[in-house]
Amino acid sequence: MSAAEESLLKFPTTFPIKVMGLTREGFAQAMSEIVRRHAPDFDAATTEMRSSREGKYLSLTFTINATSREQLDSLYRELTGNPMVAMVL
Repeated sequence: MSAAEESLLKFPTTFPIKVMGLTREGFAQAMSEIVRRHAPDFDAATTEMRSSREGKYLSLTFTINATSREQLDSLYRELTGNPMVAMVL
């Protein structure tokens, strides 16, 4: 990553992360726990949830107070490595 790309974000910043996966028991809670590990001040009550039209998929939007690029990279790595996650944006 170039220095120009890194400078696009100024920290700390409010940063939304969207996580999508199959609708299943415990998905939202498991994703919230991952987010909280990387952003301890995250308030799970602010999570936005949206089901797909047919209810097969669940989209969760977590808005965190990002403090560094390293924090975001680590969070993305853990989320994308989780077998319940289909996509992270």
